[in-house]
Amino acid sequence: MGSEKIKIMVTGASGLLGRAVVQAAEQRGHEVIGTAYSRATDKLAKLDLSDSTAVAAFMNQHRPQAIIHCAAEKRPDVAENNQAAVEQLNAQAPGHLAQLAQQLNAFFVYISTDYVFDGTKPPYGVDDQPNPLNFYGRTKLAGEQAVQAANKQAAILRVPVLYGDAKDPKESAVNVLVDLVRNPSDAKVDALQARFPTCTDDVARVLLDMTEASVGATGESISGIYHFSAKEELSKYQMCQVFARILNIDMGRITPITEKPKEPVATRPDNCQLSTEALEEVGISVDFVPFAQWWTKYLQA
Repeated sequence: MGSEKIKIMVTGASGLLGRAVVQAAEQRGHEVIGTAYSRATDKLAKLDLSDSTAVAAFMNQHRPQAIIHCAAEKRPDVAENNQAAVEQLNAQAPGHLAQLAQQLNAFFVYISTDYVFDGTKPPYGVDDQPNPLNFYGRTKLAGEQAVQAANKQAAILRVPVLYGDAKDPKESAVNVLVDLVRNPSDAKVDALQARFPTCTDDVARVLLDMTEASVGATGESISGIYHFSAKEELSKYQMCQVFARILNIDMGRITPITEKPKEPVATRPDNCQLSTEALEEVGISVDFVPFAQWWTKYLQA
C-alpha cells in the first residue's frame, strides 16, 4: 500500500459510512475534503450532488486525487416512496462524479449494495447476474452502470447491511435493533432472511486500502466491481439475541417472524451473501471484526 499523502474527496461524509471513511483517512494522514448536504457543518462542505454545475466547479476547485462516493439514499422503504429524488441521487449523480473523476485523472470508487441481487443463489461473485427486487436495488444497479459507462477505470464496492458508531440508531438497520431490545414493548422481528452485518470501520479500511493501492500506482489501479462483507450469517432476530445477551435483557417480548410479509413496501431478498474472492485476488485484506466483539465493546463503553 502507498504511504504518500492523498487528497481524498468523500461524498456523504456526514453519514454512517462517510464519517468512518473520513476518520480513517485522517488517521492515515491523508487530506480529506468531506461533502454533505442536509448535514453540512463547518468541517464538511455543503454540496448538492444533483446540481451538476456546482459539483463540477467544486471538483475543479479542489482537484482531488481520489473520490470515495458514499452519498446515497440507502433505506429501501424511503426509496420506494420518493422515487424521483432517489433516482437522481443513486442512479444519476454517480455517473456524473465518475466522469469528472476521469477528467481529473482521479481514482473513483462507488459504494453499491448486495441488494442488486435477488437473494436466490448465494454466495454471489462479482460476475453473477444482478436482479434487484426493489426500487432501491434498481437505482444502485443503475448507478453502477452509469459509473462504468462514464469511467472505465472506476471501482465499485458492493457491501451488505452496515453498522457502526451511529449518531442516530436509525442510520443503520442494525443499530436500530438495539433500541428494540431495550424497549420493553412487544415487537416482531424477522428471523427468516439471512444478513451479513458488516462494520463501517472495516468498509472504510477496505476503501482506503483500494485508494492507496491505486493513487500513484506504478501498475494497474484497482478498477471494476468488488465485494466486501463480514462472513457471519445472522437474521435480525439473531442480532437481537446478541444484543440481549450483551445487555443482559430478556427477549421474551420479541417474537421471531418466520414468514415473509404479504405486502412489503419494498421487497427484501432472502440471502445476498457476497463472495469477497475478487478483492482478495487484488491483495486487499477481507478481515472483519466479529459482530458480538464489536457490539460488546460499543454497548459497554
